[in-house]
Amino acid sequence: MKSIEFLKLIISILICHSAGFIGLVFTSSAIPTWYDSLKKPFFSPPNWIFGPVWTILYTLMGISAYLVWRQGINDPHVKTALIIFGVQLFLNAIWSPIFFGFKAIHIALIVIAIMWIAILLTILAFFKISTVAAILLIPYILWVSFATILNFSLWALQFS
Repeated sequence: MKSIEFLKLIISILICHSAGFIGLVFTSSAIPTWYDSLKKPFFSPPNWIFGPVWTILYTLMGISAYLVWRQGINDPHVKTALIIFGVQLFLNAIWSPIFFGFKAIHIALIVIAIMWIAILLTILAFFKISTVAAILLIPYILWVSFATILNFSLWALQFS
C-alpha cells in the first residue's frame, strides 16, 4: 500500500472514531448515573459491551469509507456516496449528546431512525462503488437496528 493510500485509510478511520469520541464525552458520565437509573428492557446488553462494539464498528466504517474514497473523489458517484456517509456519521455523532447529554430519549429515537435510513442509503450507494465497502457496513446497520429497538423500548418503558 502506498503511503498516501495508507494515510487516507488512517484519516478515514480517525474521522469515524471522532464521532465515537464525541459520544464518549456524553456517555461516560451519564451511564453510571442517569442511564443506570432508567427502566430497561430484558434484552438490554451490559454497559461494558458498547465500547468494544463501537470500536469495531467505527473501524469497519472507516475502512469502508476509505474503499470508496480511493476510487476517486472526483467521481460523482463517489462524491455522492461519501456525502451520504457524512450525513449518517453526523447523525451518529449527535445521537449520544441528544440521548445521554440532553436525556431526550424521544428526540434520540427520531435521530436514530433517520440515521438508520441514512446508513441504508450509504450501503446502497457504496455497493455501486465497492461491494466490500457495502458489506463492511452490514454489522453497523444490524447494530443500529438493535439500538433503535433498544432506544424505542427505553422510551416506552419510561411511561410504564
